[in-house]
Amino acid sequence: MENAPKYTFKDFASDQEVRWCPGCGDYVILRSVLKALPETGRRKEDVVFISGIGCSSRFPYYVDTYGMHSIHGRAPAIATGVKLANRDLSVWVITGDGDALAIGGNHFIHALRRNIDMNILLFNNEIYGLTKGQFSPTSLLGQKTKSSPFGNIQPPFNPGELAIGAEARFFARVPDNLPKQMTSVFVEAEKFKGTALVEILQNCVIFNDGAYDDYTSKEVREDHLVWLEHGKPMIFGKEHNKGLRLNGLKLEVVTIGEDGITEDDILVHDAHNPDPALHLMLTRLKMPLAVGIIRQVEDKPFDERLDEQIKELRERSKFKSVDDLLFSGETYVVE
Repeated sequence: MENAPKYTFKDFASDQEVRWCPGCGDYVILRSVLKALPETGRRKEDVVFISGIGCSSRFPYYVDTYGMHSIHGRAPAIATGVKLANRDLSVWVITGDGDALAIGGNHFIHALRRNIDMNILLFNNEIYGLTKGQFSPTSLLGQKTKSSPFGNIQPPFNPGELAIGAEARFFARVPDNLPKQMTSVFVEAEKFKGTALVEILQNCVIFNDGAYDDYTSKEVREDHLVWLEHGKPMIFGKEHNKGLRLNGLKLEVVTIGEDGITEDDILVHDAHNPDPALHLMLTRLKMPLAVGIIRQVEDKPFDERLDEQIKELRERSKFKSVDDLLFSGETYVVE
């Protein structure tokens, strides 16, 4: 990494024509990734993108690195094999809410639990886009789709809540219309040793347009989003005078300057706390919506644990080769 060339985002852009619907949030995500990659200090030949099936899964074609467009829901499993085969690789999983949380749900939660050193970018548009507008595991109750014309009656997954329940050590959430912040989160995800999950609130202009407008539109986002940074108070709002504090077992919004509230009363974000209780509260918060890096807890990744176990077993094994094993104990030769 120390000798990696100085790249620009253009160095990571492939020569393929990018083909998503005009106005799709995927374009902004792609550009943010292309801008993040030069900041990671990784060589192009050491970067791999693995995708499943869905609109987002075209991603490996548009990045000038190694990559694989794999099968539905199995991207984390294939990425696990890639990482364990070559620990030096920077492995990125590109997936959608349907790909990751429906058919791929089992692979998704176990990748988080194992804490394999890779990055998972979850494009969450609350709909199946590629297959033309069926409800997904994150579609809202009552949402009318091609497969729920009278309204969806299945409660949705909260990806952050699901991730923390699966022992995720790194979870971040970012809207697709904040590219600068998105780039910084991607860089931090790559630096993290372990599974880094980034949920991207991605707009599908065709089948679920405006899904996040109540939070991310320019008119309301300063009052409806709280951007979290480790070690800084949870303050938000156009006037920068609103904040979060803990009232019993609930988070509540307060206004600085009213009812004797000062900045000292506002919670300071601790993304590094191993106890997930407050992180879980933040993922469940509806108004304002918590974005940024919500959880970032250092823990030994699975690949390091595996290497340590192999080393230990080799050191105390009486067999140093396959021949040693085959010729141990009683043997005989067939003439």
